Amino acid sequence: MTLQDFQVSDRDLSDAALSQYLQSEVLAVDTETMGLLPQRDRLCLVQLCNSQGQVTAIRIAKGQTAAPNLKTLLEADNILKIFHFARFDVATLRYHLDIHVQPVFCTKIASKLARTYTNRHGLKDVVQELENVELDKSAQSSDWGNASNLSEAQLSYAANDVRYLIGVQQKLTAMLQREERWELAQQCFQVLPTIVALDLLQFKDLFEH
Repeated sequence: MTLQDFQVSDRDLSDAALSQYLQSEVLAVDTETMGLLPQRDRLCLVQLCNSQGQVTAIRIAKGQTAAPNLKTLLEADNILKIFHFARFDVATLRYHLDIHVQPVFCTKIASKLARTYTNRHGLKDVVQELENVELDKSAQSSDWGNASNLSEAQLSYAANDVRYLIGVQQKLTAMLQREERWELAQQCFQVLPTIVALDLLQFKDLFEH
């Protein structure tokens, strides 16, 4: 992949990109952050990909609290947003940019419900099996905060994290329907906003005795 294969924008989607993405029925989404705690670690990058394979990476500035066009897109109720481990990304987008993403499909939840023959549900493993593509994860743990100087390896990694999600979602949906777990998966996706709200309020083990 070369850097010309996708667009990089600063702070928000352009009006033209928003108009284009709003025509989608499904959209793959991912985020890159400085760590795994939204209250501590800032959001640095948001990646999008539609069914035509058009990828945009949006660089989020330090201290930025809004991205109006991105909010319009991710809150559009006629577009299904696909994440891998949606619980984290949805919480991050809500905490940092006040974006309440809905509706959501989580490929990690779907994989755990459908691929019960394995305990390997990371994105790399799921993409390898379902899309026959081996993702390069060498840039996963790197400094995403230096957004204006991201390396080609970082941008390639970020793009590939969304590039294959729509195909994965389609295959997992077929598996869930075949195994009669599709309705259960939908119920799991529908409660994600509540789980995210609990996470951001730092409630832990709420359902334990």
